[in-house]
Amino acid sequence: MTDYTPPKVWTWNKANGGAFASINRPIAGPTHDKELPIGKHPLQLYSLATPNGVKVTVMLEELLARGHKGAEYDAWLIRINDGDQFGSGFVEVNPNSKIPALMDRSGKTPVRVFESGAILVYLAEKFGEFLPTEQPARAEVLSWLFWQMGSAPYLGGGFGHFYAYAPEKFEYAIDRFSMEVKRQMDVLDRRLAESEYLGGKDYTIADMAVWPWYGGLALGRMYNDSADFLSVQEYTHVQRWAKAIDERPAVKRGRMVNRAFGEPAMQLHERHDASDFDTSTQDKLAAE
Repeated sequence: MTDYTPPKVWTWNKANGGAFASINRPIAGPTHDKELPIGKHPLQLYSLATPNGVKVTVMLEELLARGHKGAEYDAWLIRINDGDQFGSGFVEVNPNSKIPALMDRSGKTPVRVFESGAILVYLAEKFGEFLPTEQPARAEVLSWLFWQMGSAPYLGGGFGHFYAYAPEKFEYAIDRFSMEVKRQMDVLDRRLAESEYLGGKDYTIADMAVWPWYGGLALGRMYNDSADFLSVQEYTHVQRWAKAIDERPAVKRGRMVNRAFGEPAMQLHERHDASDFDTSTQDKLAAE
């Protein structure tokens, strides 16, 4: 119970607390002029290694692992806590000011792609990988992809925010979103009890989309002690799937790209060549 009564008309209170108070605002558009850098490859990624960012770097590394040289890319770090996503150049690529954002300069006319799910579909269709072309397999993969896009806000902006980031603990909000996240984990567990991967027998963009969020939760990598709080060990089929994907070499590389937190050896702030994994992680740069 609180003594808060919503006003007749909501107004923006800049003093609102929380971990992201300095960058949250109720209007769109740029806050400052800043052009984006452009590297040597046709694919230019502007991102951060949050779950949504990891989806795309994993996809690109998986494509390279399958021999698609055209998937070489430059990955530029966007520090969202510093407001980089509100620079004029970034807003031109993604008017929604969220990471990740991709520019494909391989053709006569550059193509911008924003929203992580859209980027996964775009790359899958461009390279003919990780998305079936025949039905019903294609529909199954796309259904799980869009399941993630609709479900993860309850995990991140709902549970994660109120459990780990909100300036105060609200039992109602934590209970509501904990219940929903556990329901979602049960949905995944039941699917993975009957199928090796979400789309079927093959690893696809559905797994790449879901794993950084729900695999990260299952592996105890998200929101402090949330793995214990939500008893994620109960979801044995999700655990099997999460651990199998975690062992993929391309996934290990993808998790490092645009990472600006955690162990220095796992942080590759920018990625411009495959050799950067061996030479440009933060631990190696600090030792120079």
